[in-house]
Amino acid sequence: MTAPLSPLVALSRRALIVSLAAGALLPFGAQAAPSTLAIVNAQIFDGVGAAPYKGALVIQDGRIAEIGPNVRPPKGAQVIDAKGEALLPGFFDVHTHWTPAGAPAITPKIADAYVATGVTTVNDFHQQPESFAPRRQWLSTLTAPHVNFVARISTPGGHGADWADEATTRWVDTPESARAAVEGLAPYKPDAVKAFTDGWRYGSAPDNTSMDGWTLKALTEAAHKQNLKVLSHTVTSDRGGVAADSGVDIIAHSLQDRPVDAETVAKLKANGTFYAPTLAVYEPVKPGQKPPADPDSPRAKQAARKFGYALANVKTLKDAGVPIALGTDAGMPGTVHGASTLREMELLVQAGLTPSEALIAGTATSARAMNLLADRGTLEKGKRADLVLIAGTPWTRIEDVRKVDRVFIDGKLVFGQGAVRSPANDKPTLPALKATALIDDFQGAYGRTSLDTLRLNDFDGGRDRSLEVSQVLDKGDGDLVLSVAAKMAIKAEPDAGVLLPLSRGSVQPVDATAFKGVSFDIRGDGGPYVVTINTVSGPWTAKVTGQPTWAKVTVPFSAFARAGRGEGAWTGADLLEVGVGGSRPAGRKLWFELDDVTFY
Repeated sequence: MTAPLSPLVALSRRALIVSLAAGALLPFGAQAAPSTLAIVNAQIFDGVGAAPYKGALVIQDGRIAEIGPNVRPPKGAQVIDAKGEALLPGFFDVHTHWTPAGAPAITPKIADAYVATGVTTVNDFHQQPESFAPRRQWLSTLTAPHVNFVARISTPGGHGADWADEATTRWVDTPESARAAVEGLAPYKPDAVKAFTDGWRYGSAPDNTSMDGWTLKALTEAAHKQNLKVLSHTVTSDRGGVAADSGVDIIAHSLQDRPVDAETVAKLKANGTFYAPTLAVYEPVKPGQKPPADPDSPRAKQAARKFGYALANVKTLKDAGVPIALGTDAGMPGTVHGASTLREMELLVQAGLTPSEALIAGTATSARAMNLLADRGTLEKGKRADLVLIAGTPWTRIEDVRKVDRVFIDGKLVFGQGAVRSPANDKPTLPALKATALIDDFQGAYGRTSLDTLRLNDFDGGRDRSLEVSQVLDKGDGDLVLSVAAKMAIKAEPDAGVLLPLSRGSVQPVDATAFKGVSFDIRGDGGPYVVTINTVSGPWTAKVTGQPTWAKVTVPFSAFARAGRGEGAWTGADLLEVGVGGSRPAGRKLWFELDDVTFY
């Protein structure tokens, strides 16, 4: 199945006529188009605030053609009798990370997990912008929810910038750099922007890196000029006020350090800020987990205390009129894809929302938060036919939300009896490309490899990170080489280096079985250096040296050893990146120069 993605700008490209169809009656003898589907005898929860009612819904060309208590199936329509079932809009999750930590690990399986739980639109906060286009293409081959890709901006060393380089999370520390970051992201066509504004590990370490209000305001203003929503990682009440003052659209975490104060509530309400508390990620003992061995330990007590504040603050903000959206932080440890979205609705009820309010948070309000309500989020004529049939009445018993029977995306049955699922969902990756000999001779466009992929700095993670500068230099004879220099962080086993993606955004694997190994020219401080080949199933490494004079190094694939993660034998058919780097004692310096990286 092709599942079109959902850029926020899409709504400006076409006019949508949206109207209520309650009481509408299709002519009984009307001819149905081949793509016409009618769902009859359902208890319809349309998400617009009306009480559930028994009725029918007609889908044509992926959209809702008619809906109401008196609607009849057109002649020739495919009919689904949903007697005894509830029909709801597809669910949203405005905060996810499509990453293995949320299990299942691979993208098609993550897609399956969302589809099976009725989640039809998600925001992915995890990917480098360079990967947006190939991931959109990949998703178009899968049975999958609509995915909005969210670009990440943090402060140097701040939360969100503690892994990978600026290709994944842009680093800003001034209004000027914030505006430049948003402008630099524009060519990748992000669907939204995430700003990390506070919360270094949620109070477990000093917060020395919060984005100041001037910078955050400049970021939001620049994003809004491009019609991009800004979601913020904000977890304290004081910073919630800063986020509101700065024009943030959605706070995508709980304010959880204390009861939210009246001043912060007023600021959030005045700004029109939405609140997606991600209770599922903060629940101290998640479904299926064992309670802590020592419930009186400082860590367990802190988790319980913060979760208590998180629950109470949802109710306070909801009662004050701050709109509650649904996000989970799925993909973080213990917060599984799909099921956590349903759990979030249960936790919203635990926090004090009614079941109906929790359902609306997960549908209409989240759609409105993402500026998508004209297209989806409620069951109304003209809207996208993203629907869920549930064997229960979740507006009276929220636990029934787990009784998902059938799911429709763009009017196509994608889960349940009779569903059609793309064969691509059974494959862990896109089909592999055939590798070419040349990886990078450093003669190409600024920052890009000979394969036209974005070159990546590769250094240790955490708050205190090694300082690395990589740049292309002239040897003196017109031949360009890559120079990498770094000062090691004060920590155990710091490292620095470069990664050369073999495909755009390291999304599509490469088959290098026609070659014997990797070759390159190197000179450096003596080494040792580590050559890394990242594959779909994990990294493989080999050690080399590099003296102050240039020398050619060849490393056969047989010399690479499994680097402690992943499973399976070397195949050479699922390569993603080739890298060179190294480690030196804390505080010391590393340097090397690299040229003509090839497969041989």
